[in-house]
Amino acid sequence: MSTDGYRKVLSENRKARFEFEILEVFQAGIALKGSEVKAIRIGRANLQDAFARIEKEEVILHNMHVSPLQSVSKFFSHEPTRPRKLLLNRREIRKLIGKVEEKGLTLVPLRIYLDNRWIKVDLAVGRGKKLYDKREDIKTREIKREMARTARGR
Repeated sequence: MSTDGYRKVLSENRKARFEFEILEVFQAGIALKGSEVKAIRIGRANLQDAFARIEKEEVILHNMHVSPLQSVSKFFSHEPTRPRKLLLNRREIRKLIGKVEEKGLTLVPLRIYLDNRWIKVDLAVGRGKKLYDKREDIKTREIKREMARTARGR
């Protein structure tokens, strides 16, 4: 099996694209403990309520839930929702600081994936959608679904 360009999505935040207008996406590494790596690789990560903040020129991921493994001793185990440091270049962090200081922009993790044996996070700069934007998205999705149904029916 070739590892060139190998990407396996381990967890995805599906609500993020509905709740936020995605402006830009950054790829970031993530600092993890050994038990967390094992748990994430078998799909025990949840990005549902996760968000990122910039603290002291570091990007920290909050509220990402990684369920501890039963096979790992409590001594070597990890706290499920501990803050985790995201690994980005200094230039990228400065760019994120500039974007987040704009009114209404936030950092949202979109997905966790395996990229050539490394666990990575897609971090998006997004603006929260208003209710009417969400309704418009639902309407366009339903129209696309209807068109696909009629195309299949022929």
